[in-house]
Amino acid sequence: MANKEDVMEVLRQIEDPELRKPLTDLDMIKSVEINDGQVSVDVLLTVPGCPLKKKITDDITEKVGQLKGVKKVEVNLGVMSDEQRKNLTAKVYGKDHRRAAPVSDKPTPIAGDFAKRVIGVASGKGGVGKSTITANLALAFSRLGKKVGILDADVYGFSIPRILGINGQPTVIDDHIIPHRKDNIQVMSIGFFVDENTPVIWRGPLLHKTVNQFINDVYWDKLDYFLIDLPPGTGDVTISIAQALPKAEMLVVTTPQPMASHTAGRVAGMARQTNLAVLGVVENMSYYETDGHRDYIFGKNGGRELAEALKVPFLGEIPIKTEIRQAADSGDTRALSENKEIVEYYNRVIRQIIDCEK
Repeated sequence: MANKEDVMEVLRQIEDPELRKPLTDLDMIKSVEINDGQVSVDVLLTVPGCPLKKKITDDITEKVGQLKGVKKVEVNLGVMSDEQRKNLTAKVYGKDHRRAAPVSDKPTPIAGDFAKRVIGVASGKGGVGKSTITANLALAFSRLGKKVGILDADVYGFSIPRILGINGQPTVIDDHIIPHRKDNIQVMSIGFFVDENTPVIWRGPLLHKTVNQFINDVYWDKLDYFLIDLPPGTGDVTISIAQALPKAEMLVVTTPQPMASHTAGRVAGMARQTNLAVLGVVENMSYYETDGHRDYIFGKNGGRELAEALKVPFLGEIPIKTEIRQAADSGDTRALSENKEIVEYYNRVIRQIIDCEK
């Protein structure tokens, strides 16, 4: 017959689905009672409306129910007190990850503390598939077992939530935002806080504040890659990122046509003026292929020529594929990940990104 220690051992193996730490480590288990094969587990949720409370309940019920002699499992949900939440925050962060700037009272982002590499994905103009590239590169890194985060900093044209099939507001614990997860990728976007069809009409200072908050007040894991989907062009958000994350690299996305590649070149020029390293160029919508014949709808070699002009690596070309568009529109990342041909396009890009670390 299972005893209390047996139950606690099982609970140590169950993680909070948002914080990805064991329930026991987060002091979320208030008590365990066993009576004639019936196990009662009292759980303290971080917030009353915890969106994943059903998963917590189901995980406990299933795994504790597998113990020898257990006939029934009852999970009772409560809510942490303010003091308990403060203790949890301290355990999660170790220490307060926000530190005061020397001159301003605004917190200073320190993304280098949680990400080995920060890569801003940029383009000179909209419509070149920058967000789709960002999402699929993140998926490619994740398939290799890398820990990845995406910050959707394209405040006016956010599309990462739709591409990854994520919706709903994130949980907030003591002013710390818990990012959504998809395919083990952490994701934060203004799209989680406003309706998809609502225009965001903000000026520079508010944009700067929001971007800093998404860097500084979000509980990001210790990431291998932190990808930032930047707005097209050389506006306020891109400059804010450059100031906040001086060690960031910039990946430039363009289509082959001269109009796109020339404007992308201006973005790369801005990156260098703000001391950001240009990682390389990816050409999207390079060609359309039918029966082995390639039709270069938007021209040819624009991305390669841009890379040569910038003296940076040409990281690869992504063709026009109906499957890529369908997956992005539907948020069906699984369908895309199961297509080996398409997966290889993005794998070629990330292999070169990884190689430059060596």
